Amino acid sequence: MSDGLFARTQLQGQEALRAALLDLAAQLLAAEGPAALTMRRIASAAGCSTTVLYRHFGAKDGIAEALYQEGFSRLRLSLEAVPPSADPPAHLAALGRAYRENALTERNLYQVMFAGLIPGFTPTPEARAIAADSLEVLREAVRACAQSGVFRPDVDVEEVTDVIWAAAHGSITLELAGHFTARTAEDRYQTLTRAAVAAFLQSGRVA
Repeated sequence: MSDGLFARTQLQGQEALRAALLDLAAQLLAAEGPAALTMRRIASAAGCSTTVLYRHFGAKDGIAEALYQEGFSRLRLSLEAVPPSADPPAHLAALGRAYRENALTERNLYQVMFAGLIPGFTPTPEARAIAADSLEVLREAVRACAQSGVFRPDVDVEEVTDVIWAAAHGSITLELAGHFTARTAEDRYQTLTRAAVAAFLQSGRVA
């Protein structure tokens, strides 16, 4: 958390500055708890005035909302960055790996998205919509698997997406909490997500 953050990023443009401020806010939140999420504390760590924060986020509640939205926006970008594939199951597996990589890379934001780190914060309908949209890439990959005959003909795309997401999130939550060692975490993740996919496969297929 360098005092030179503001000076460095303002030259890169307002979007870069906004992203850097959100990263800093998430770091403070993870390190010091919700009490650190004040305009004065963030401005001090960033080396800027509180006016800059008010201009970008409106108020403290605006920072909480922005952290939530930023987390899901980055998740969507990481999933969209996975190259398309003519093999639907392989593409779905690649998206699963990208989901975990994003969670580990953006672990501070991931905790805001899912762990309720900010007491009293309730996402707005707009933020909830951004969260739902972040999984559209995964949903389309599930739909491609269904259309190619990978899954049973009676499966519901929304159900499959939710089950895979739940399996992935559960494994990641335990990993971030330190319940899995670095050596076993990836194996546990792969086992859980494959088991989730296997529940919907056509008879005779292997996840």
